[in-house]
Amino acid sequence: MTPSYLVTHSGGFHADELLSSVVLTRLFPEARIVRSRNAEWTTPGADRIIYDVGGLYDPAAGIFDHHQRGAPVREDGRPYSSFGLIWKHYGAGYLAELGVPERHISAVHAAFDAKFVLPVDLTDNGALDPSIAGELGGLTLPALLETLKPVFDAKDPDADDRAFHAALSIARSFVEAGIATQDAKLRAEALVLKAIGEAGQQRVLELPMGMPFRAAIVRAKADHLLFVVHPRENDWCLTGIRRADEGFELRADLPEAWAGLTGRELERACGVEGATFCHKGRFVAAAKTREAALAMAQIAVEQAHPLAG
Repeated sequence: MTPSYLVTHSGGFHADELLSSVVLTRLFPEARIVRSRNAEWTTPGADRIIYDVGGLYDPAAGIFDHHQRGAPVREDGRPYSSFGLIWKHYGAGYLAELGVPERHISAVHAAFDAKFVLPVDLTDNGALDPSIAGELGGLTLPALLETLKPVFDAKDPDADDRAFHAALSIARSFVEAGIATQDAKLRAEALVLKAIGEAGQQRVLELPMGMPFRAAIVRAKADHLLFVVHPRENDWCLTGIRRADEGFELRADLPEAWAGLTGRELERACGVEGATFCHKGRFVAAAKTREAALAMAQIAVEQAHPLAG
């Protein structure tokens, strides 16, 4: 079915139908968004996809609501919002339309669902309270998108629709950036796995450029690795490897004597000419050349190895 209309509810908007609209307008660019609660629009028909309104979930009929009794849930029992339902049925096609390689589509679809779609679903259904993020609660994506709604006393009768379409372009940027990030992680993983194979049992992994590396290191079970070195635009970077996806604890810290030093002070502290910077948190350092970065890495390994596990 190639719809002529993409139908969602009128009035105030939320993240789930905005993000659903991002997906659907990419797949069906000629279709017109209709924001209405009138039955003439919210009744299924061959010319439309209806989402977040209508009181039914019937993919064959092109209607994807989640507010009714008996609304669909995931295999683990957690609820869908309209975004999750649209992603379930149209996400793979959307990824192909964005140019994600076919070999990556399944993995990117699943990763984006877990990292991006599911939190929106849970928040929209009240199953996840953004306040658990403390002071950051108001900066979650659903909260930020809702700040784009018109103020309560806006007089223009078209204010809601204009705000919706303005918010849609912003929401699109977040979705497309999130997809690009997930796809890039898969490309990076292949490069990191290759570098791990070439490094053997060395404690320092050298990469050809900065890229996400932890997932590939975990996948390769390269528990012996302590530090990563790679070039940047004008220098070289030495960084630690986090022990877990969450938190900041490293497999090994850079030497305490380097913490917060730059330039000559750092060169004197580590004995490496060309050392330029070490963060006071001891998780990243920089050097002018590859040779200097690798020399710093070797010193860090020698000092950290007795403590590393």
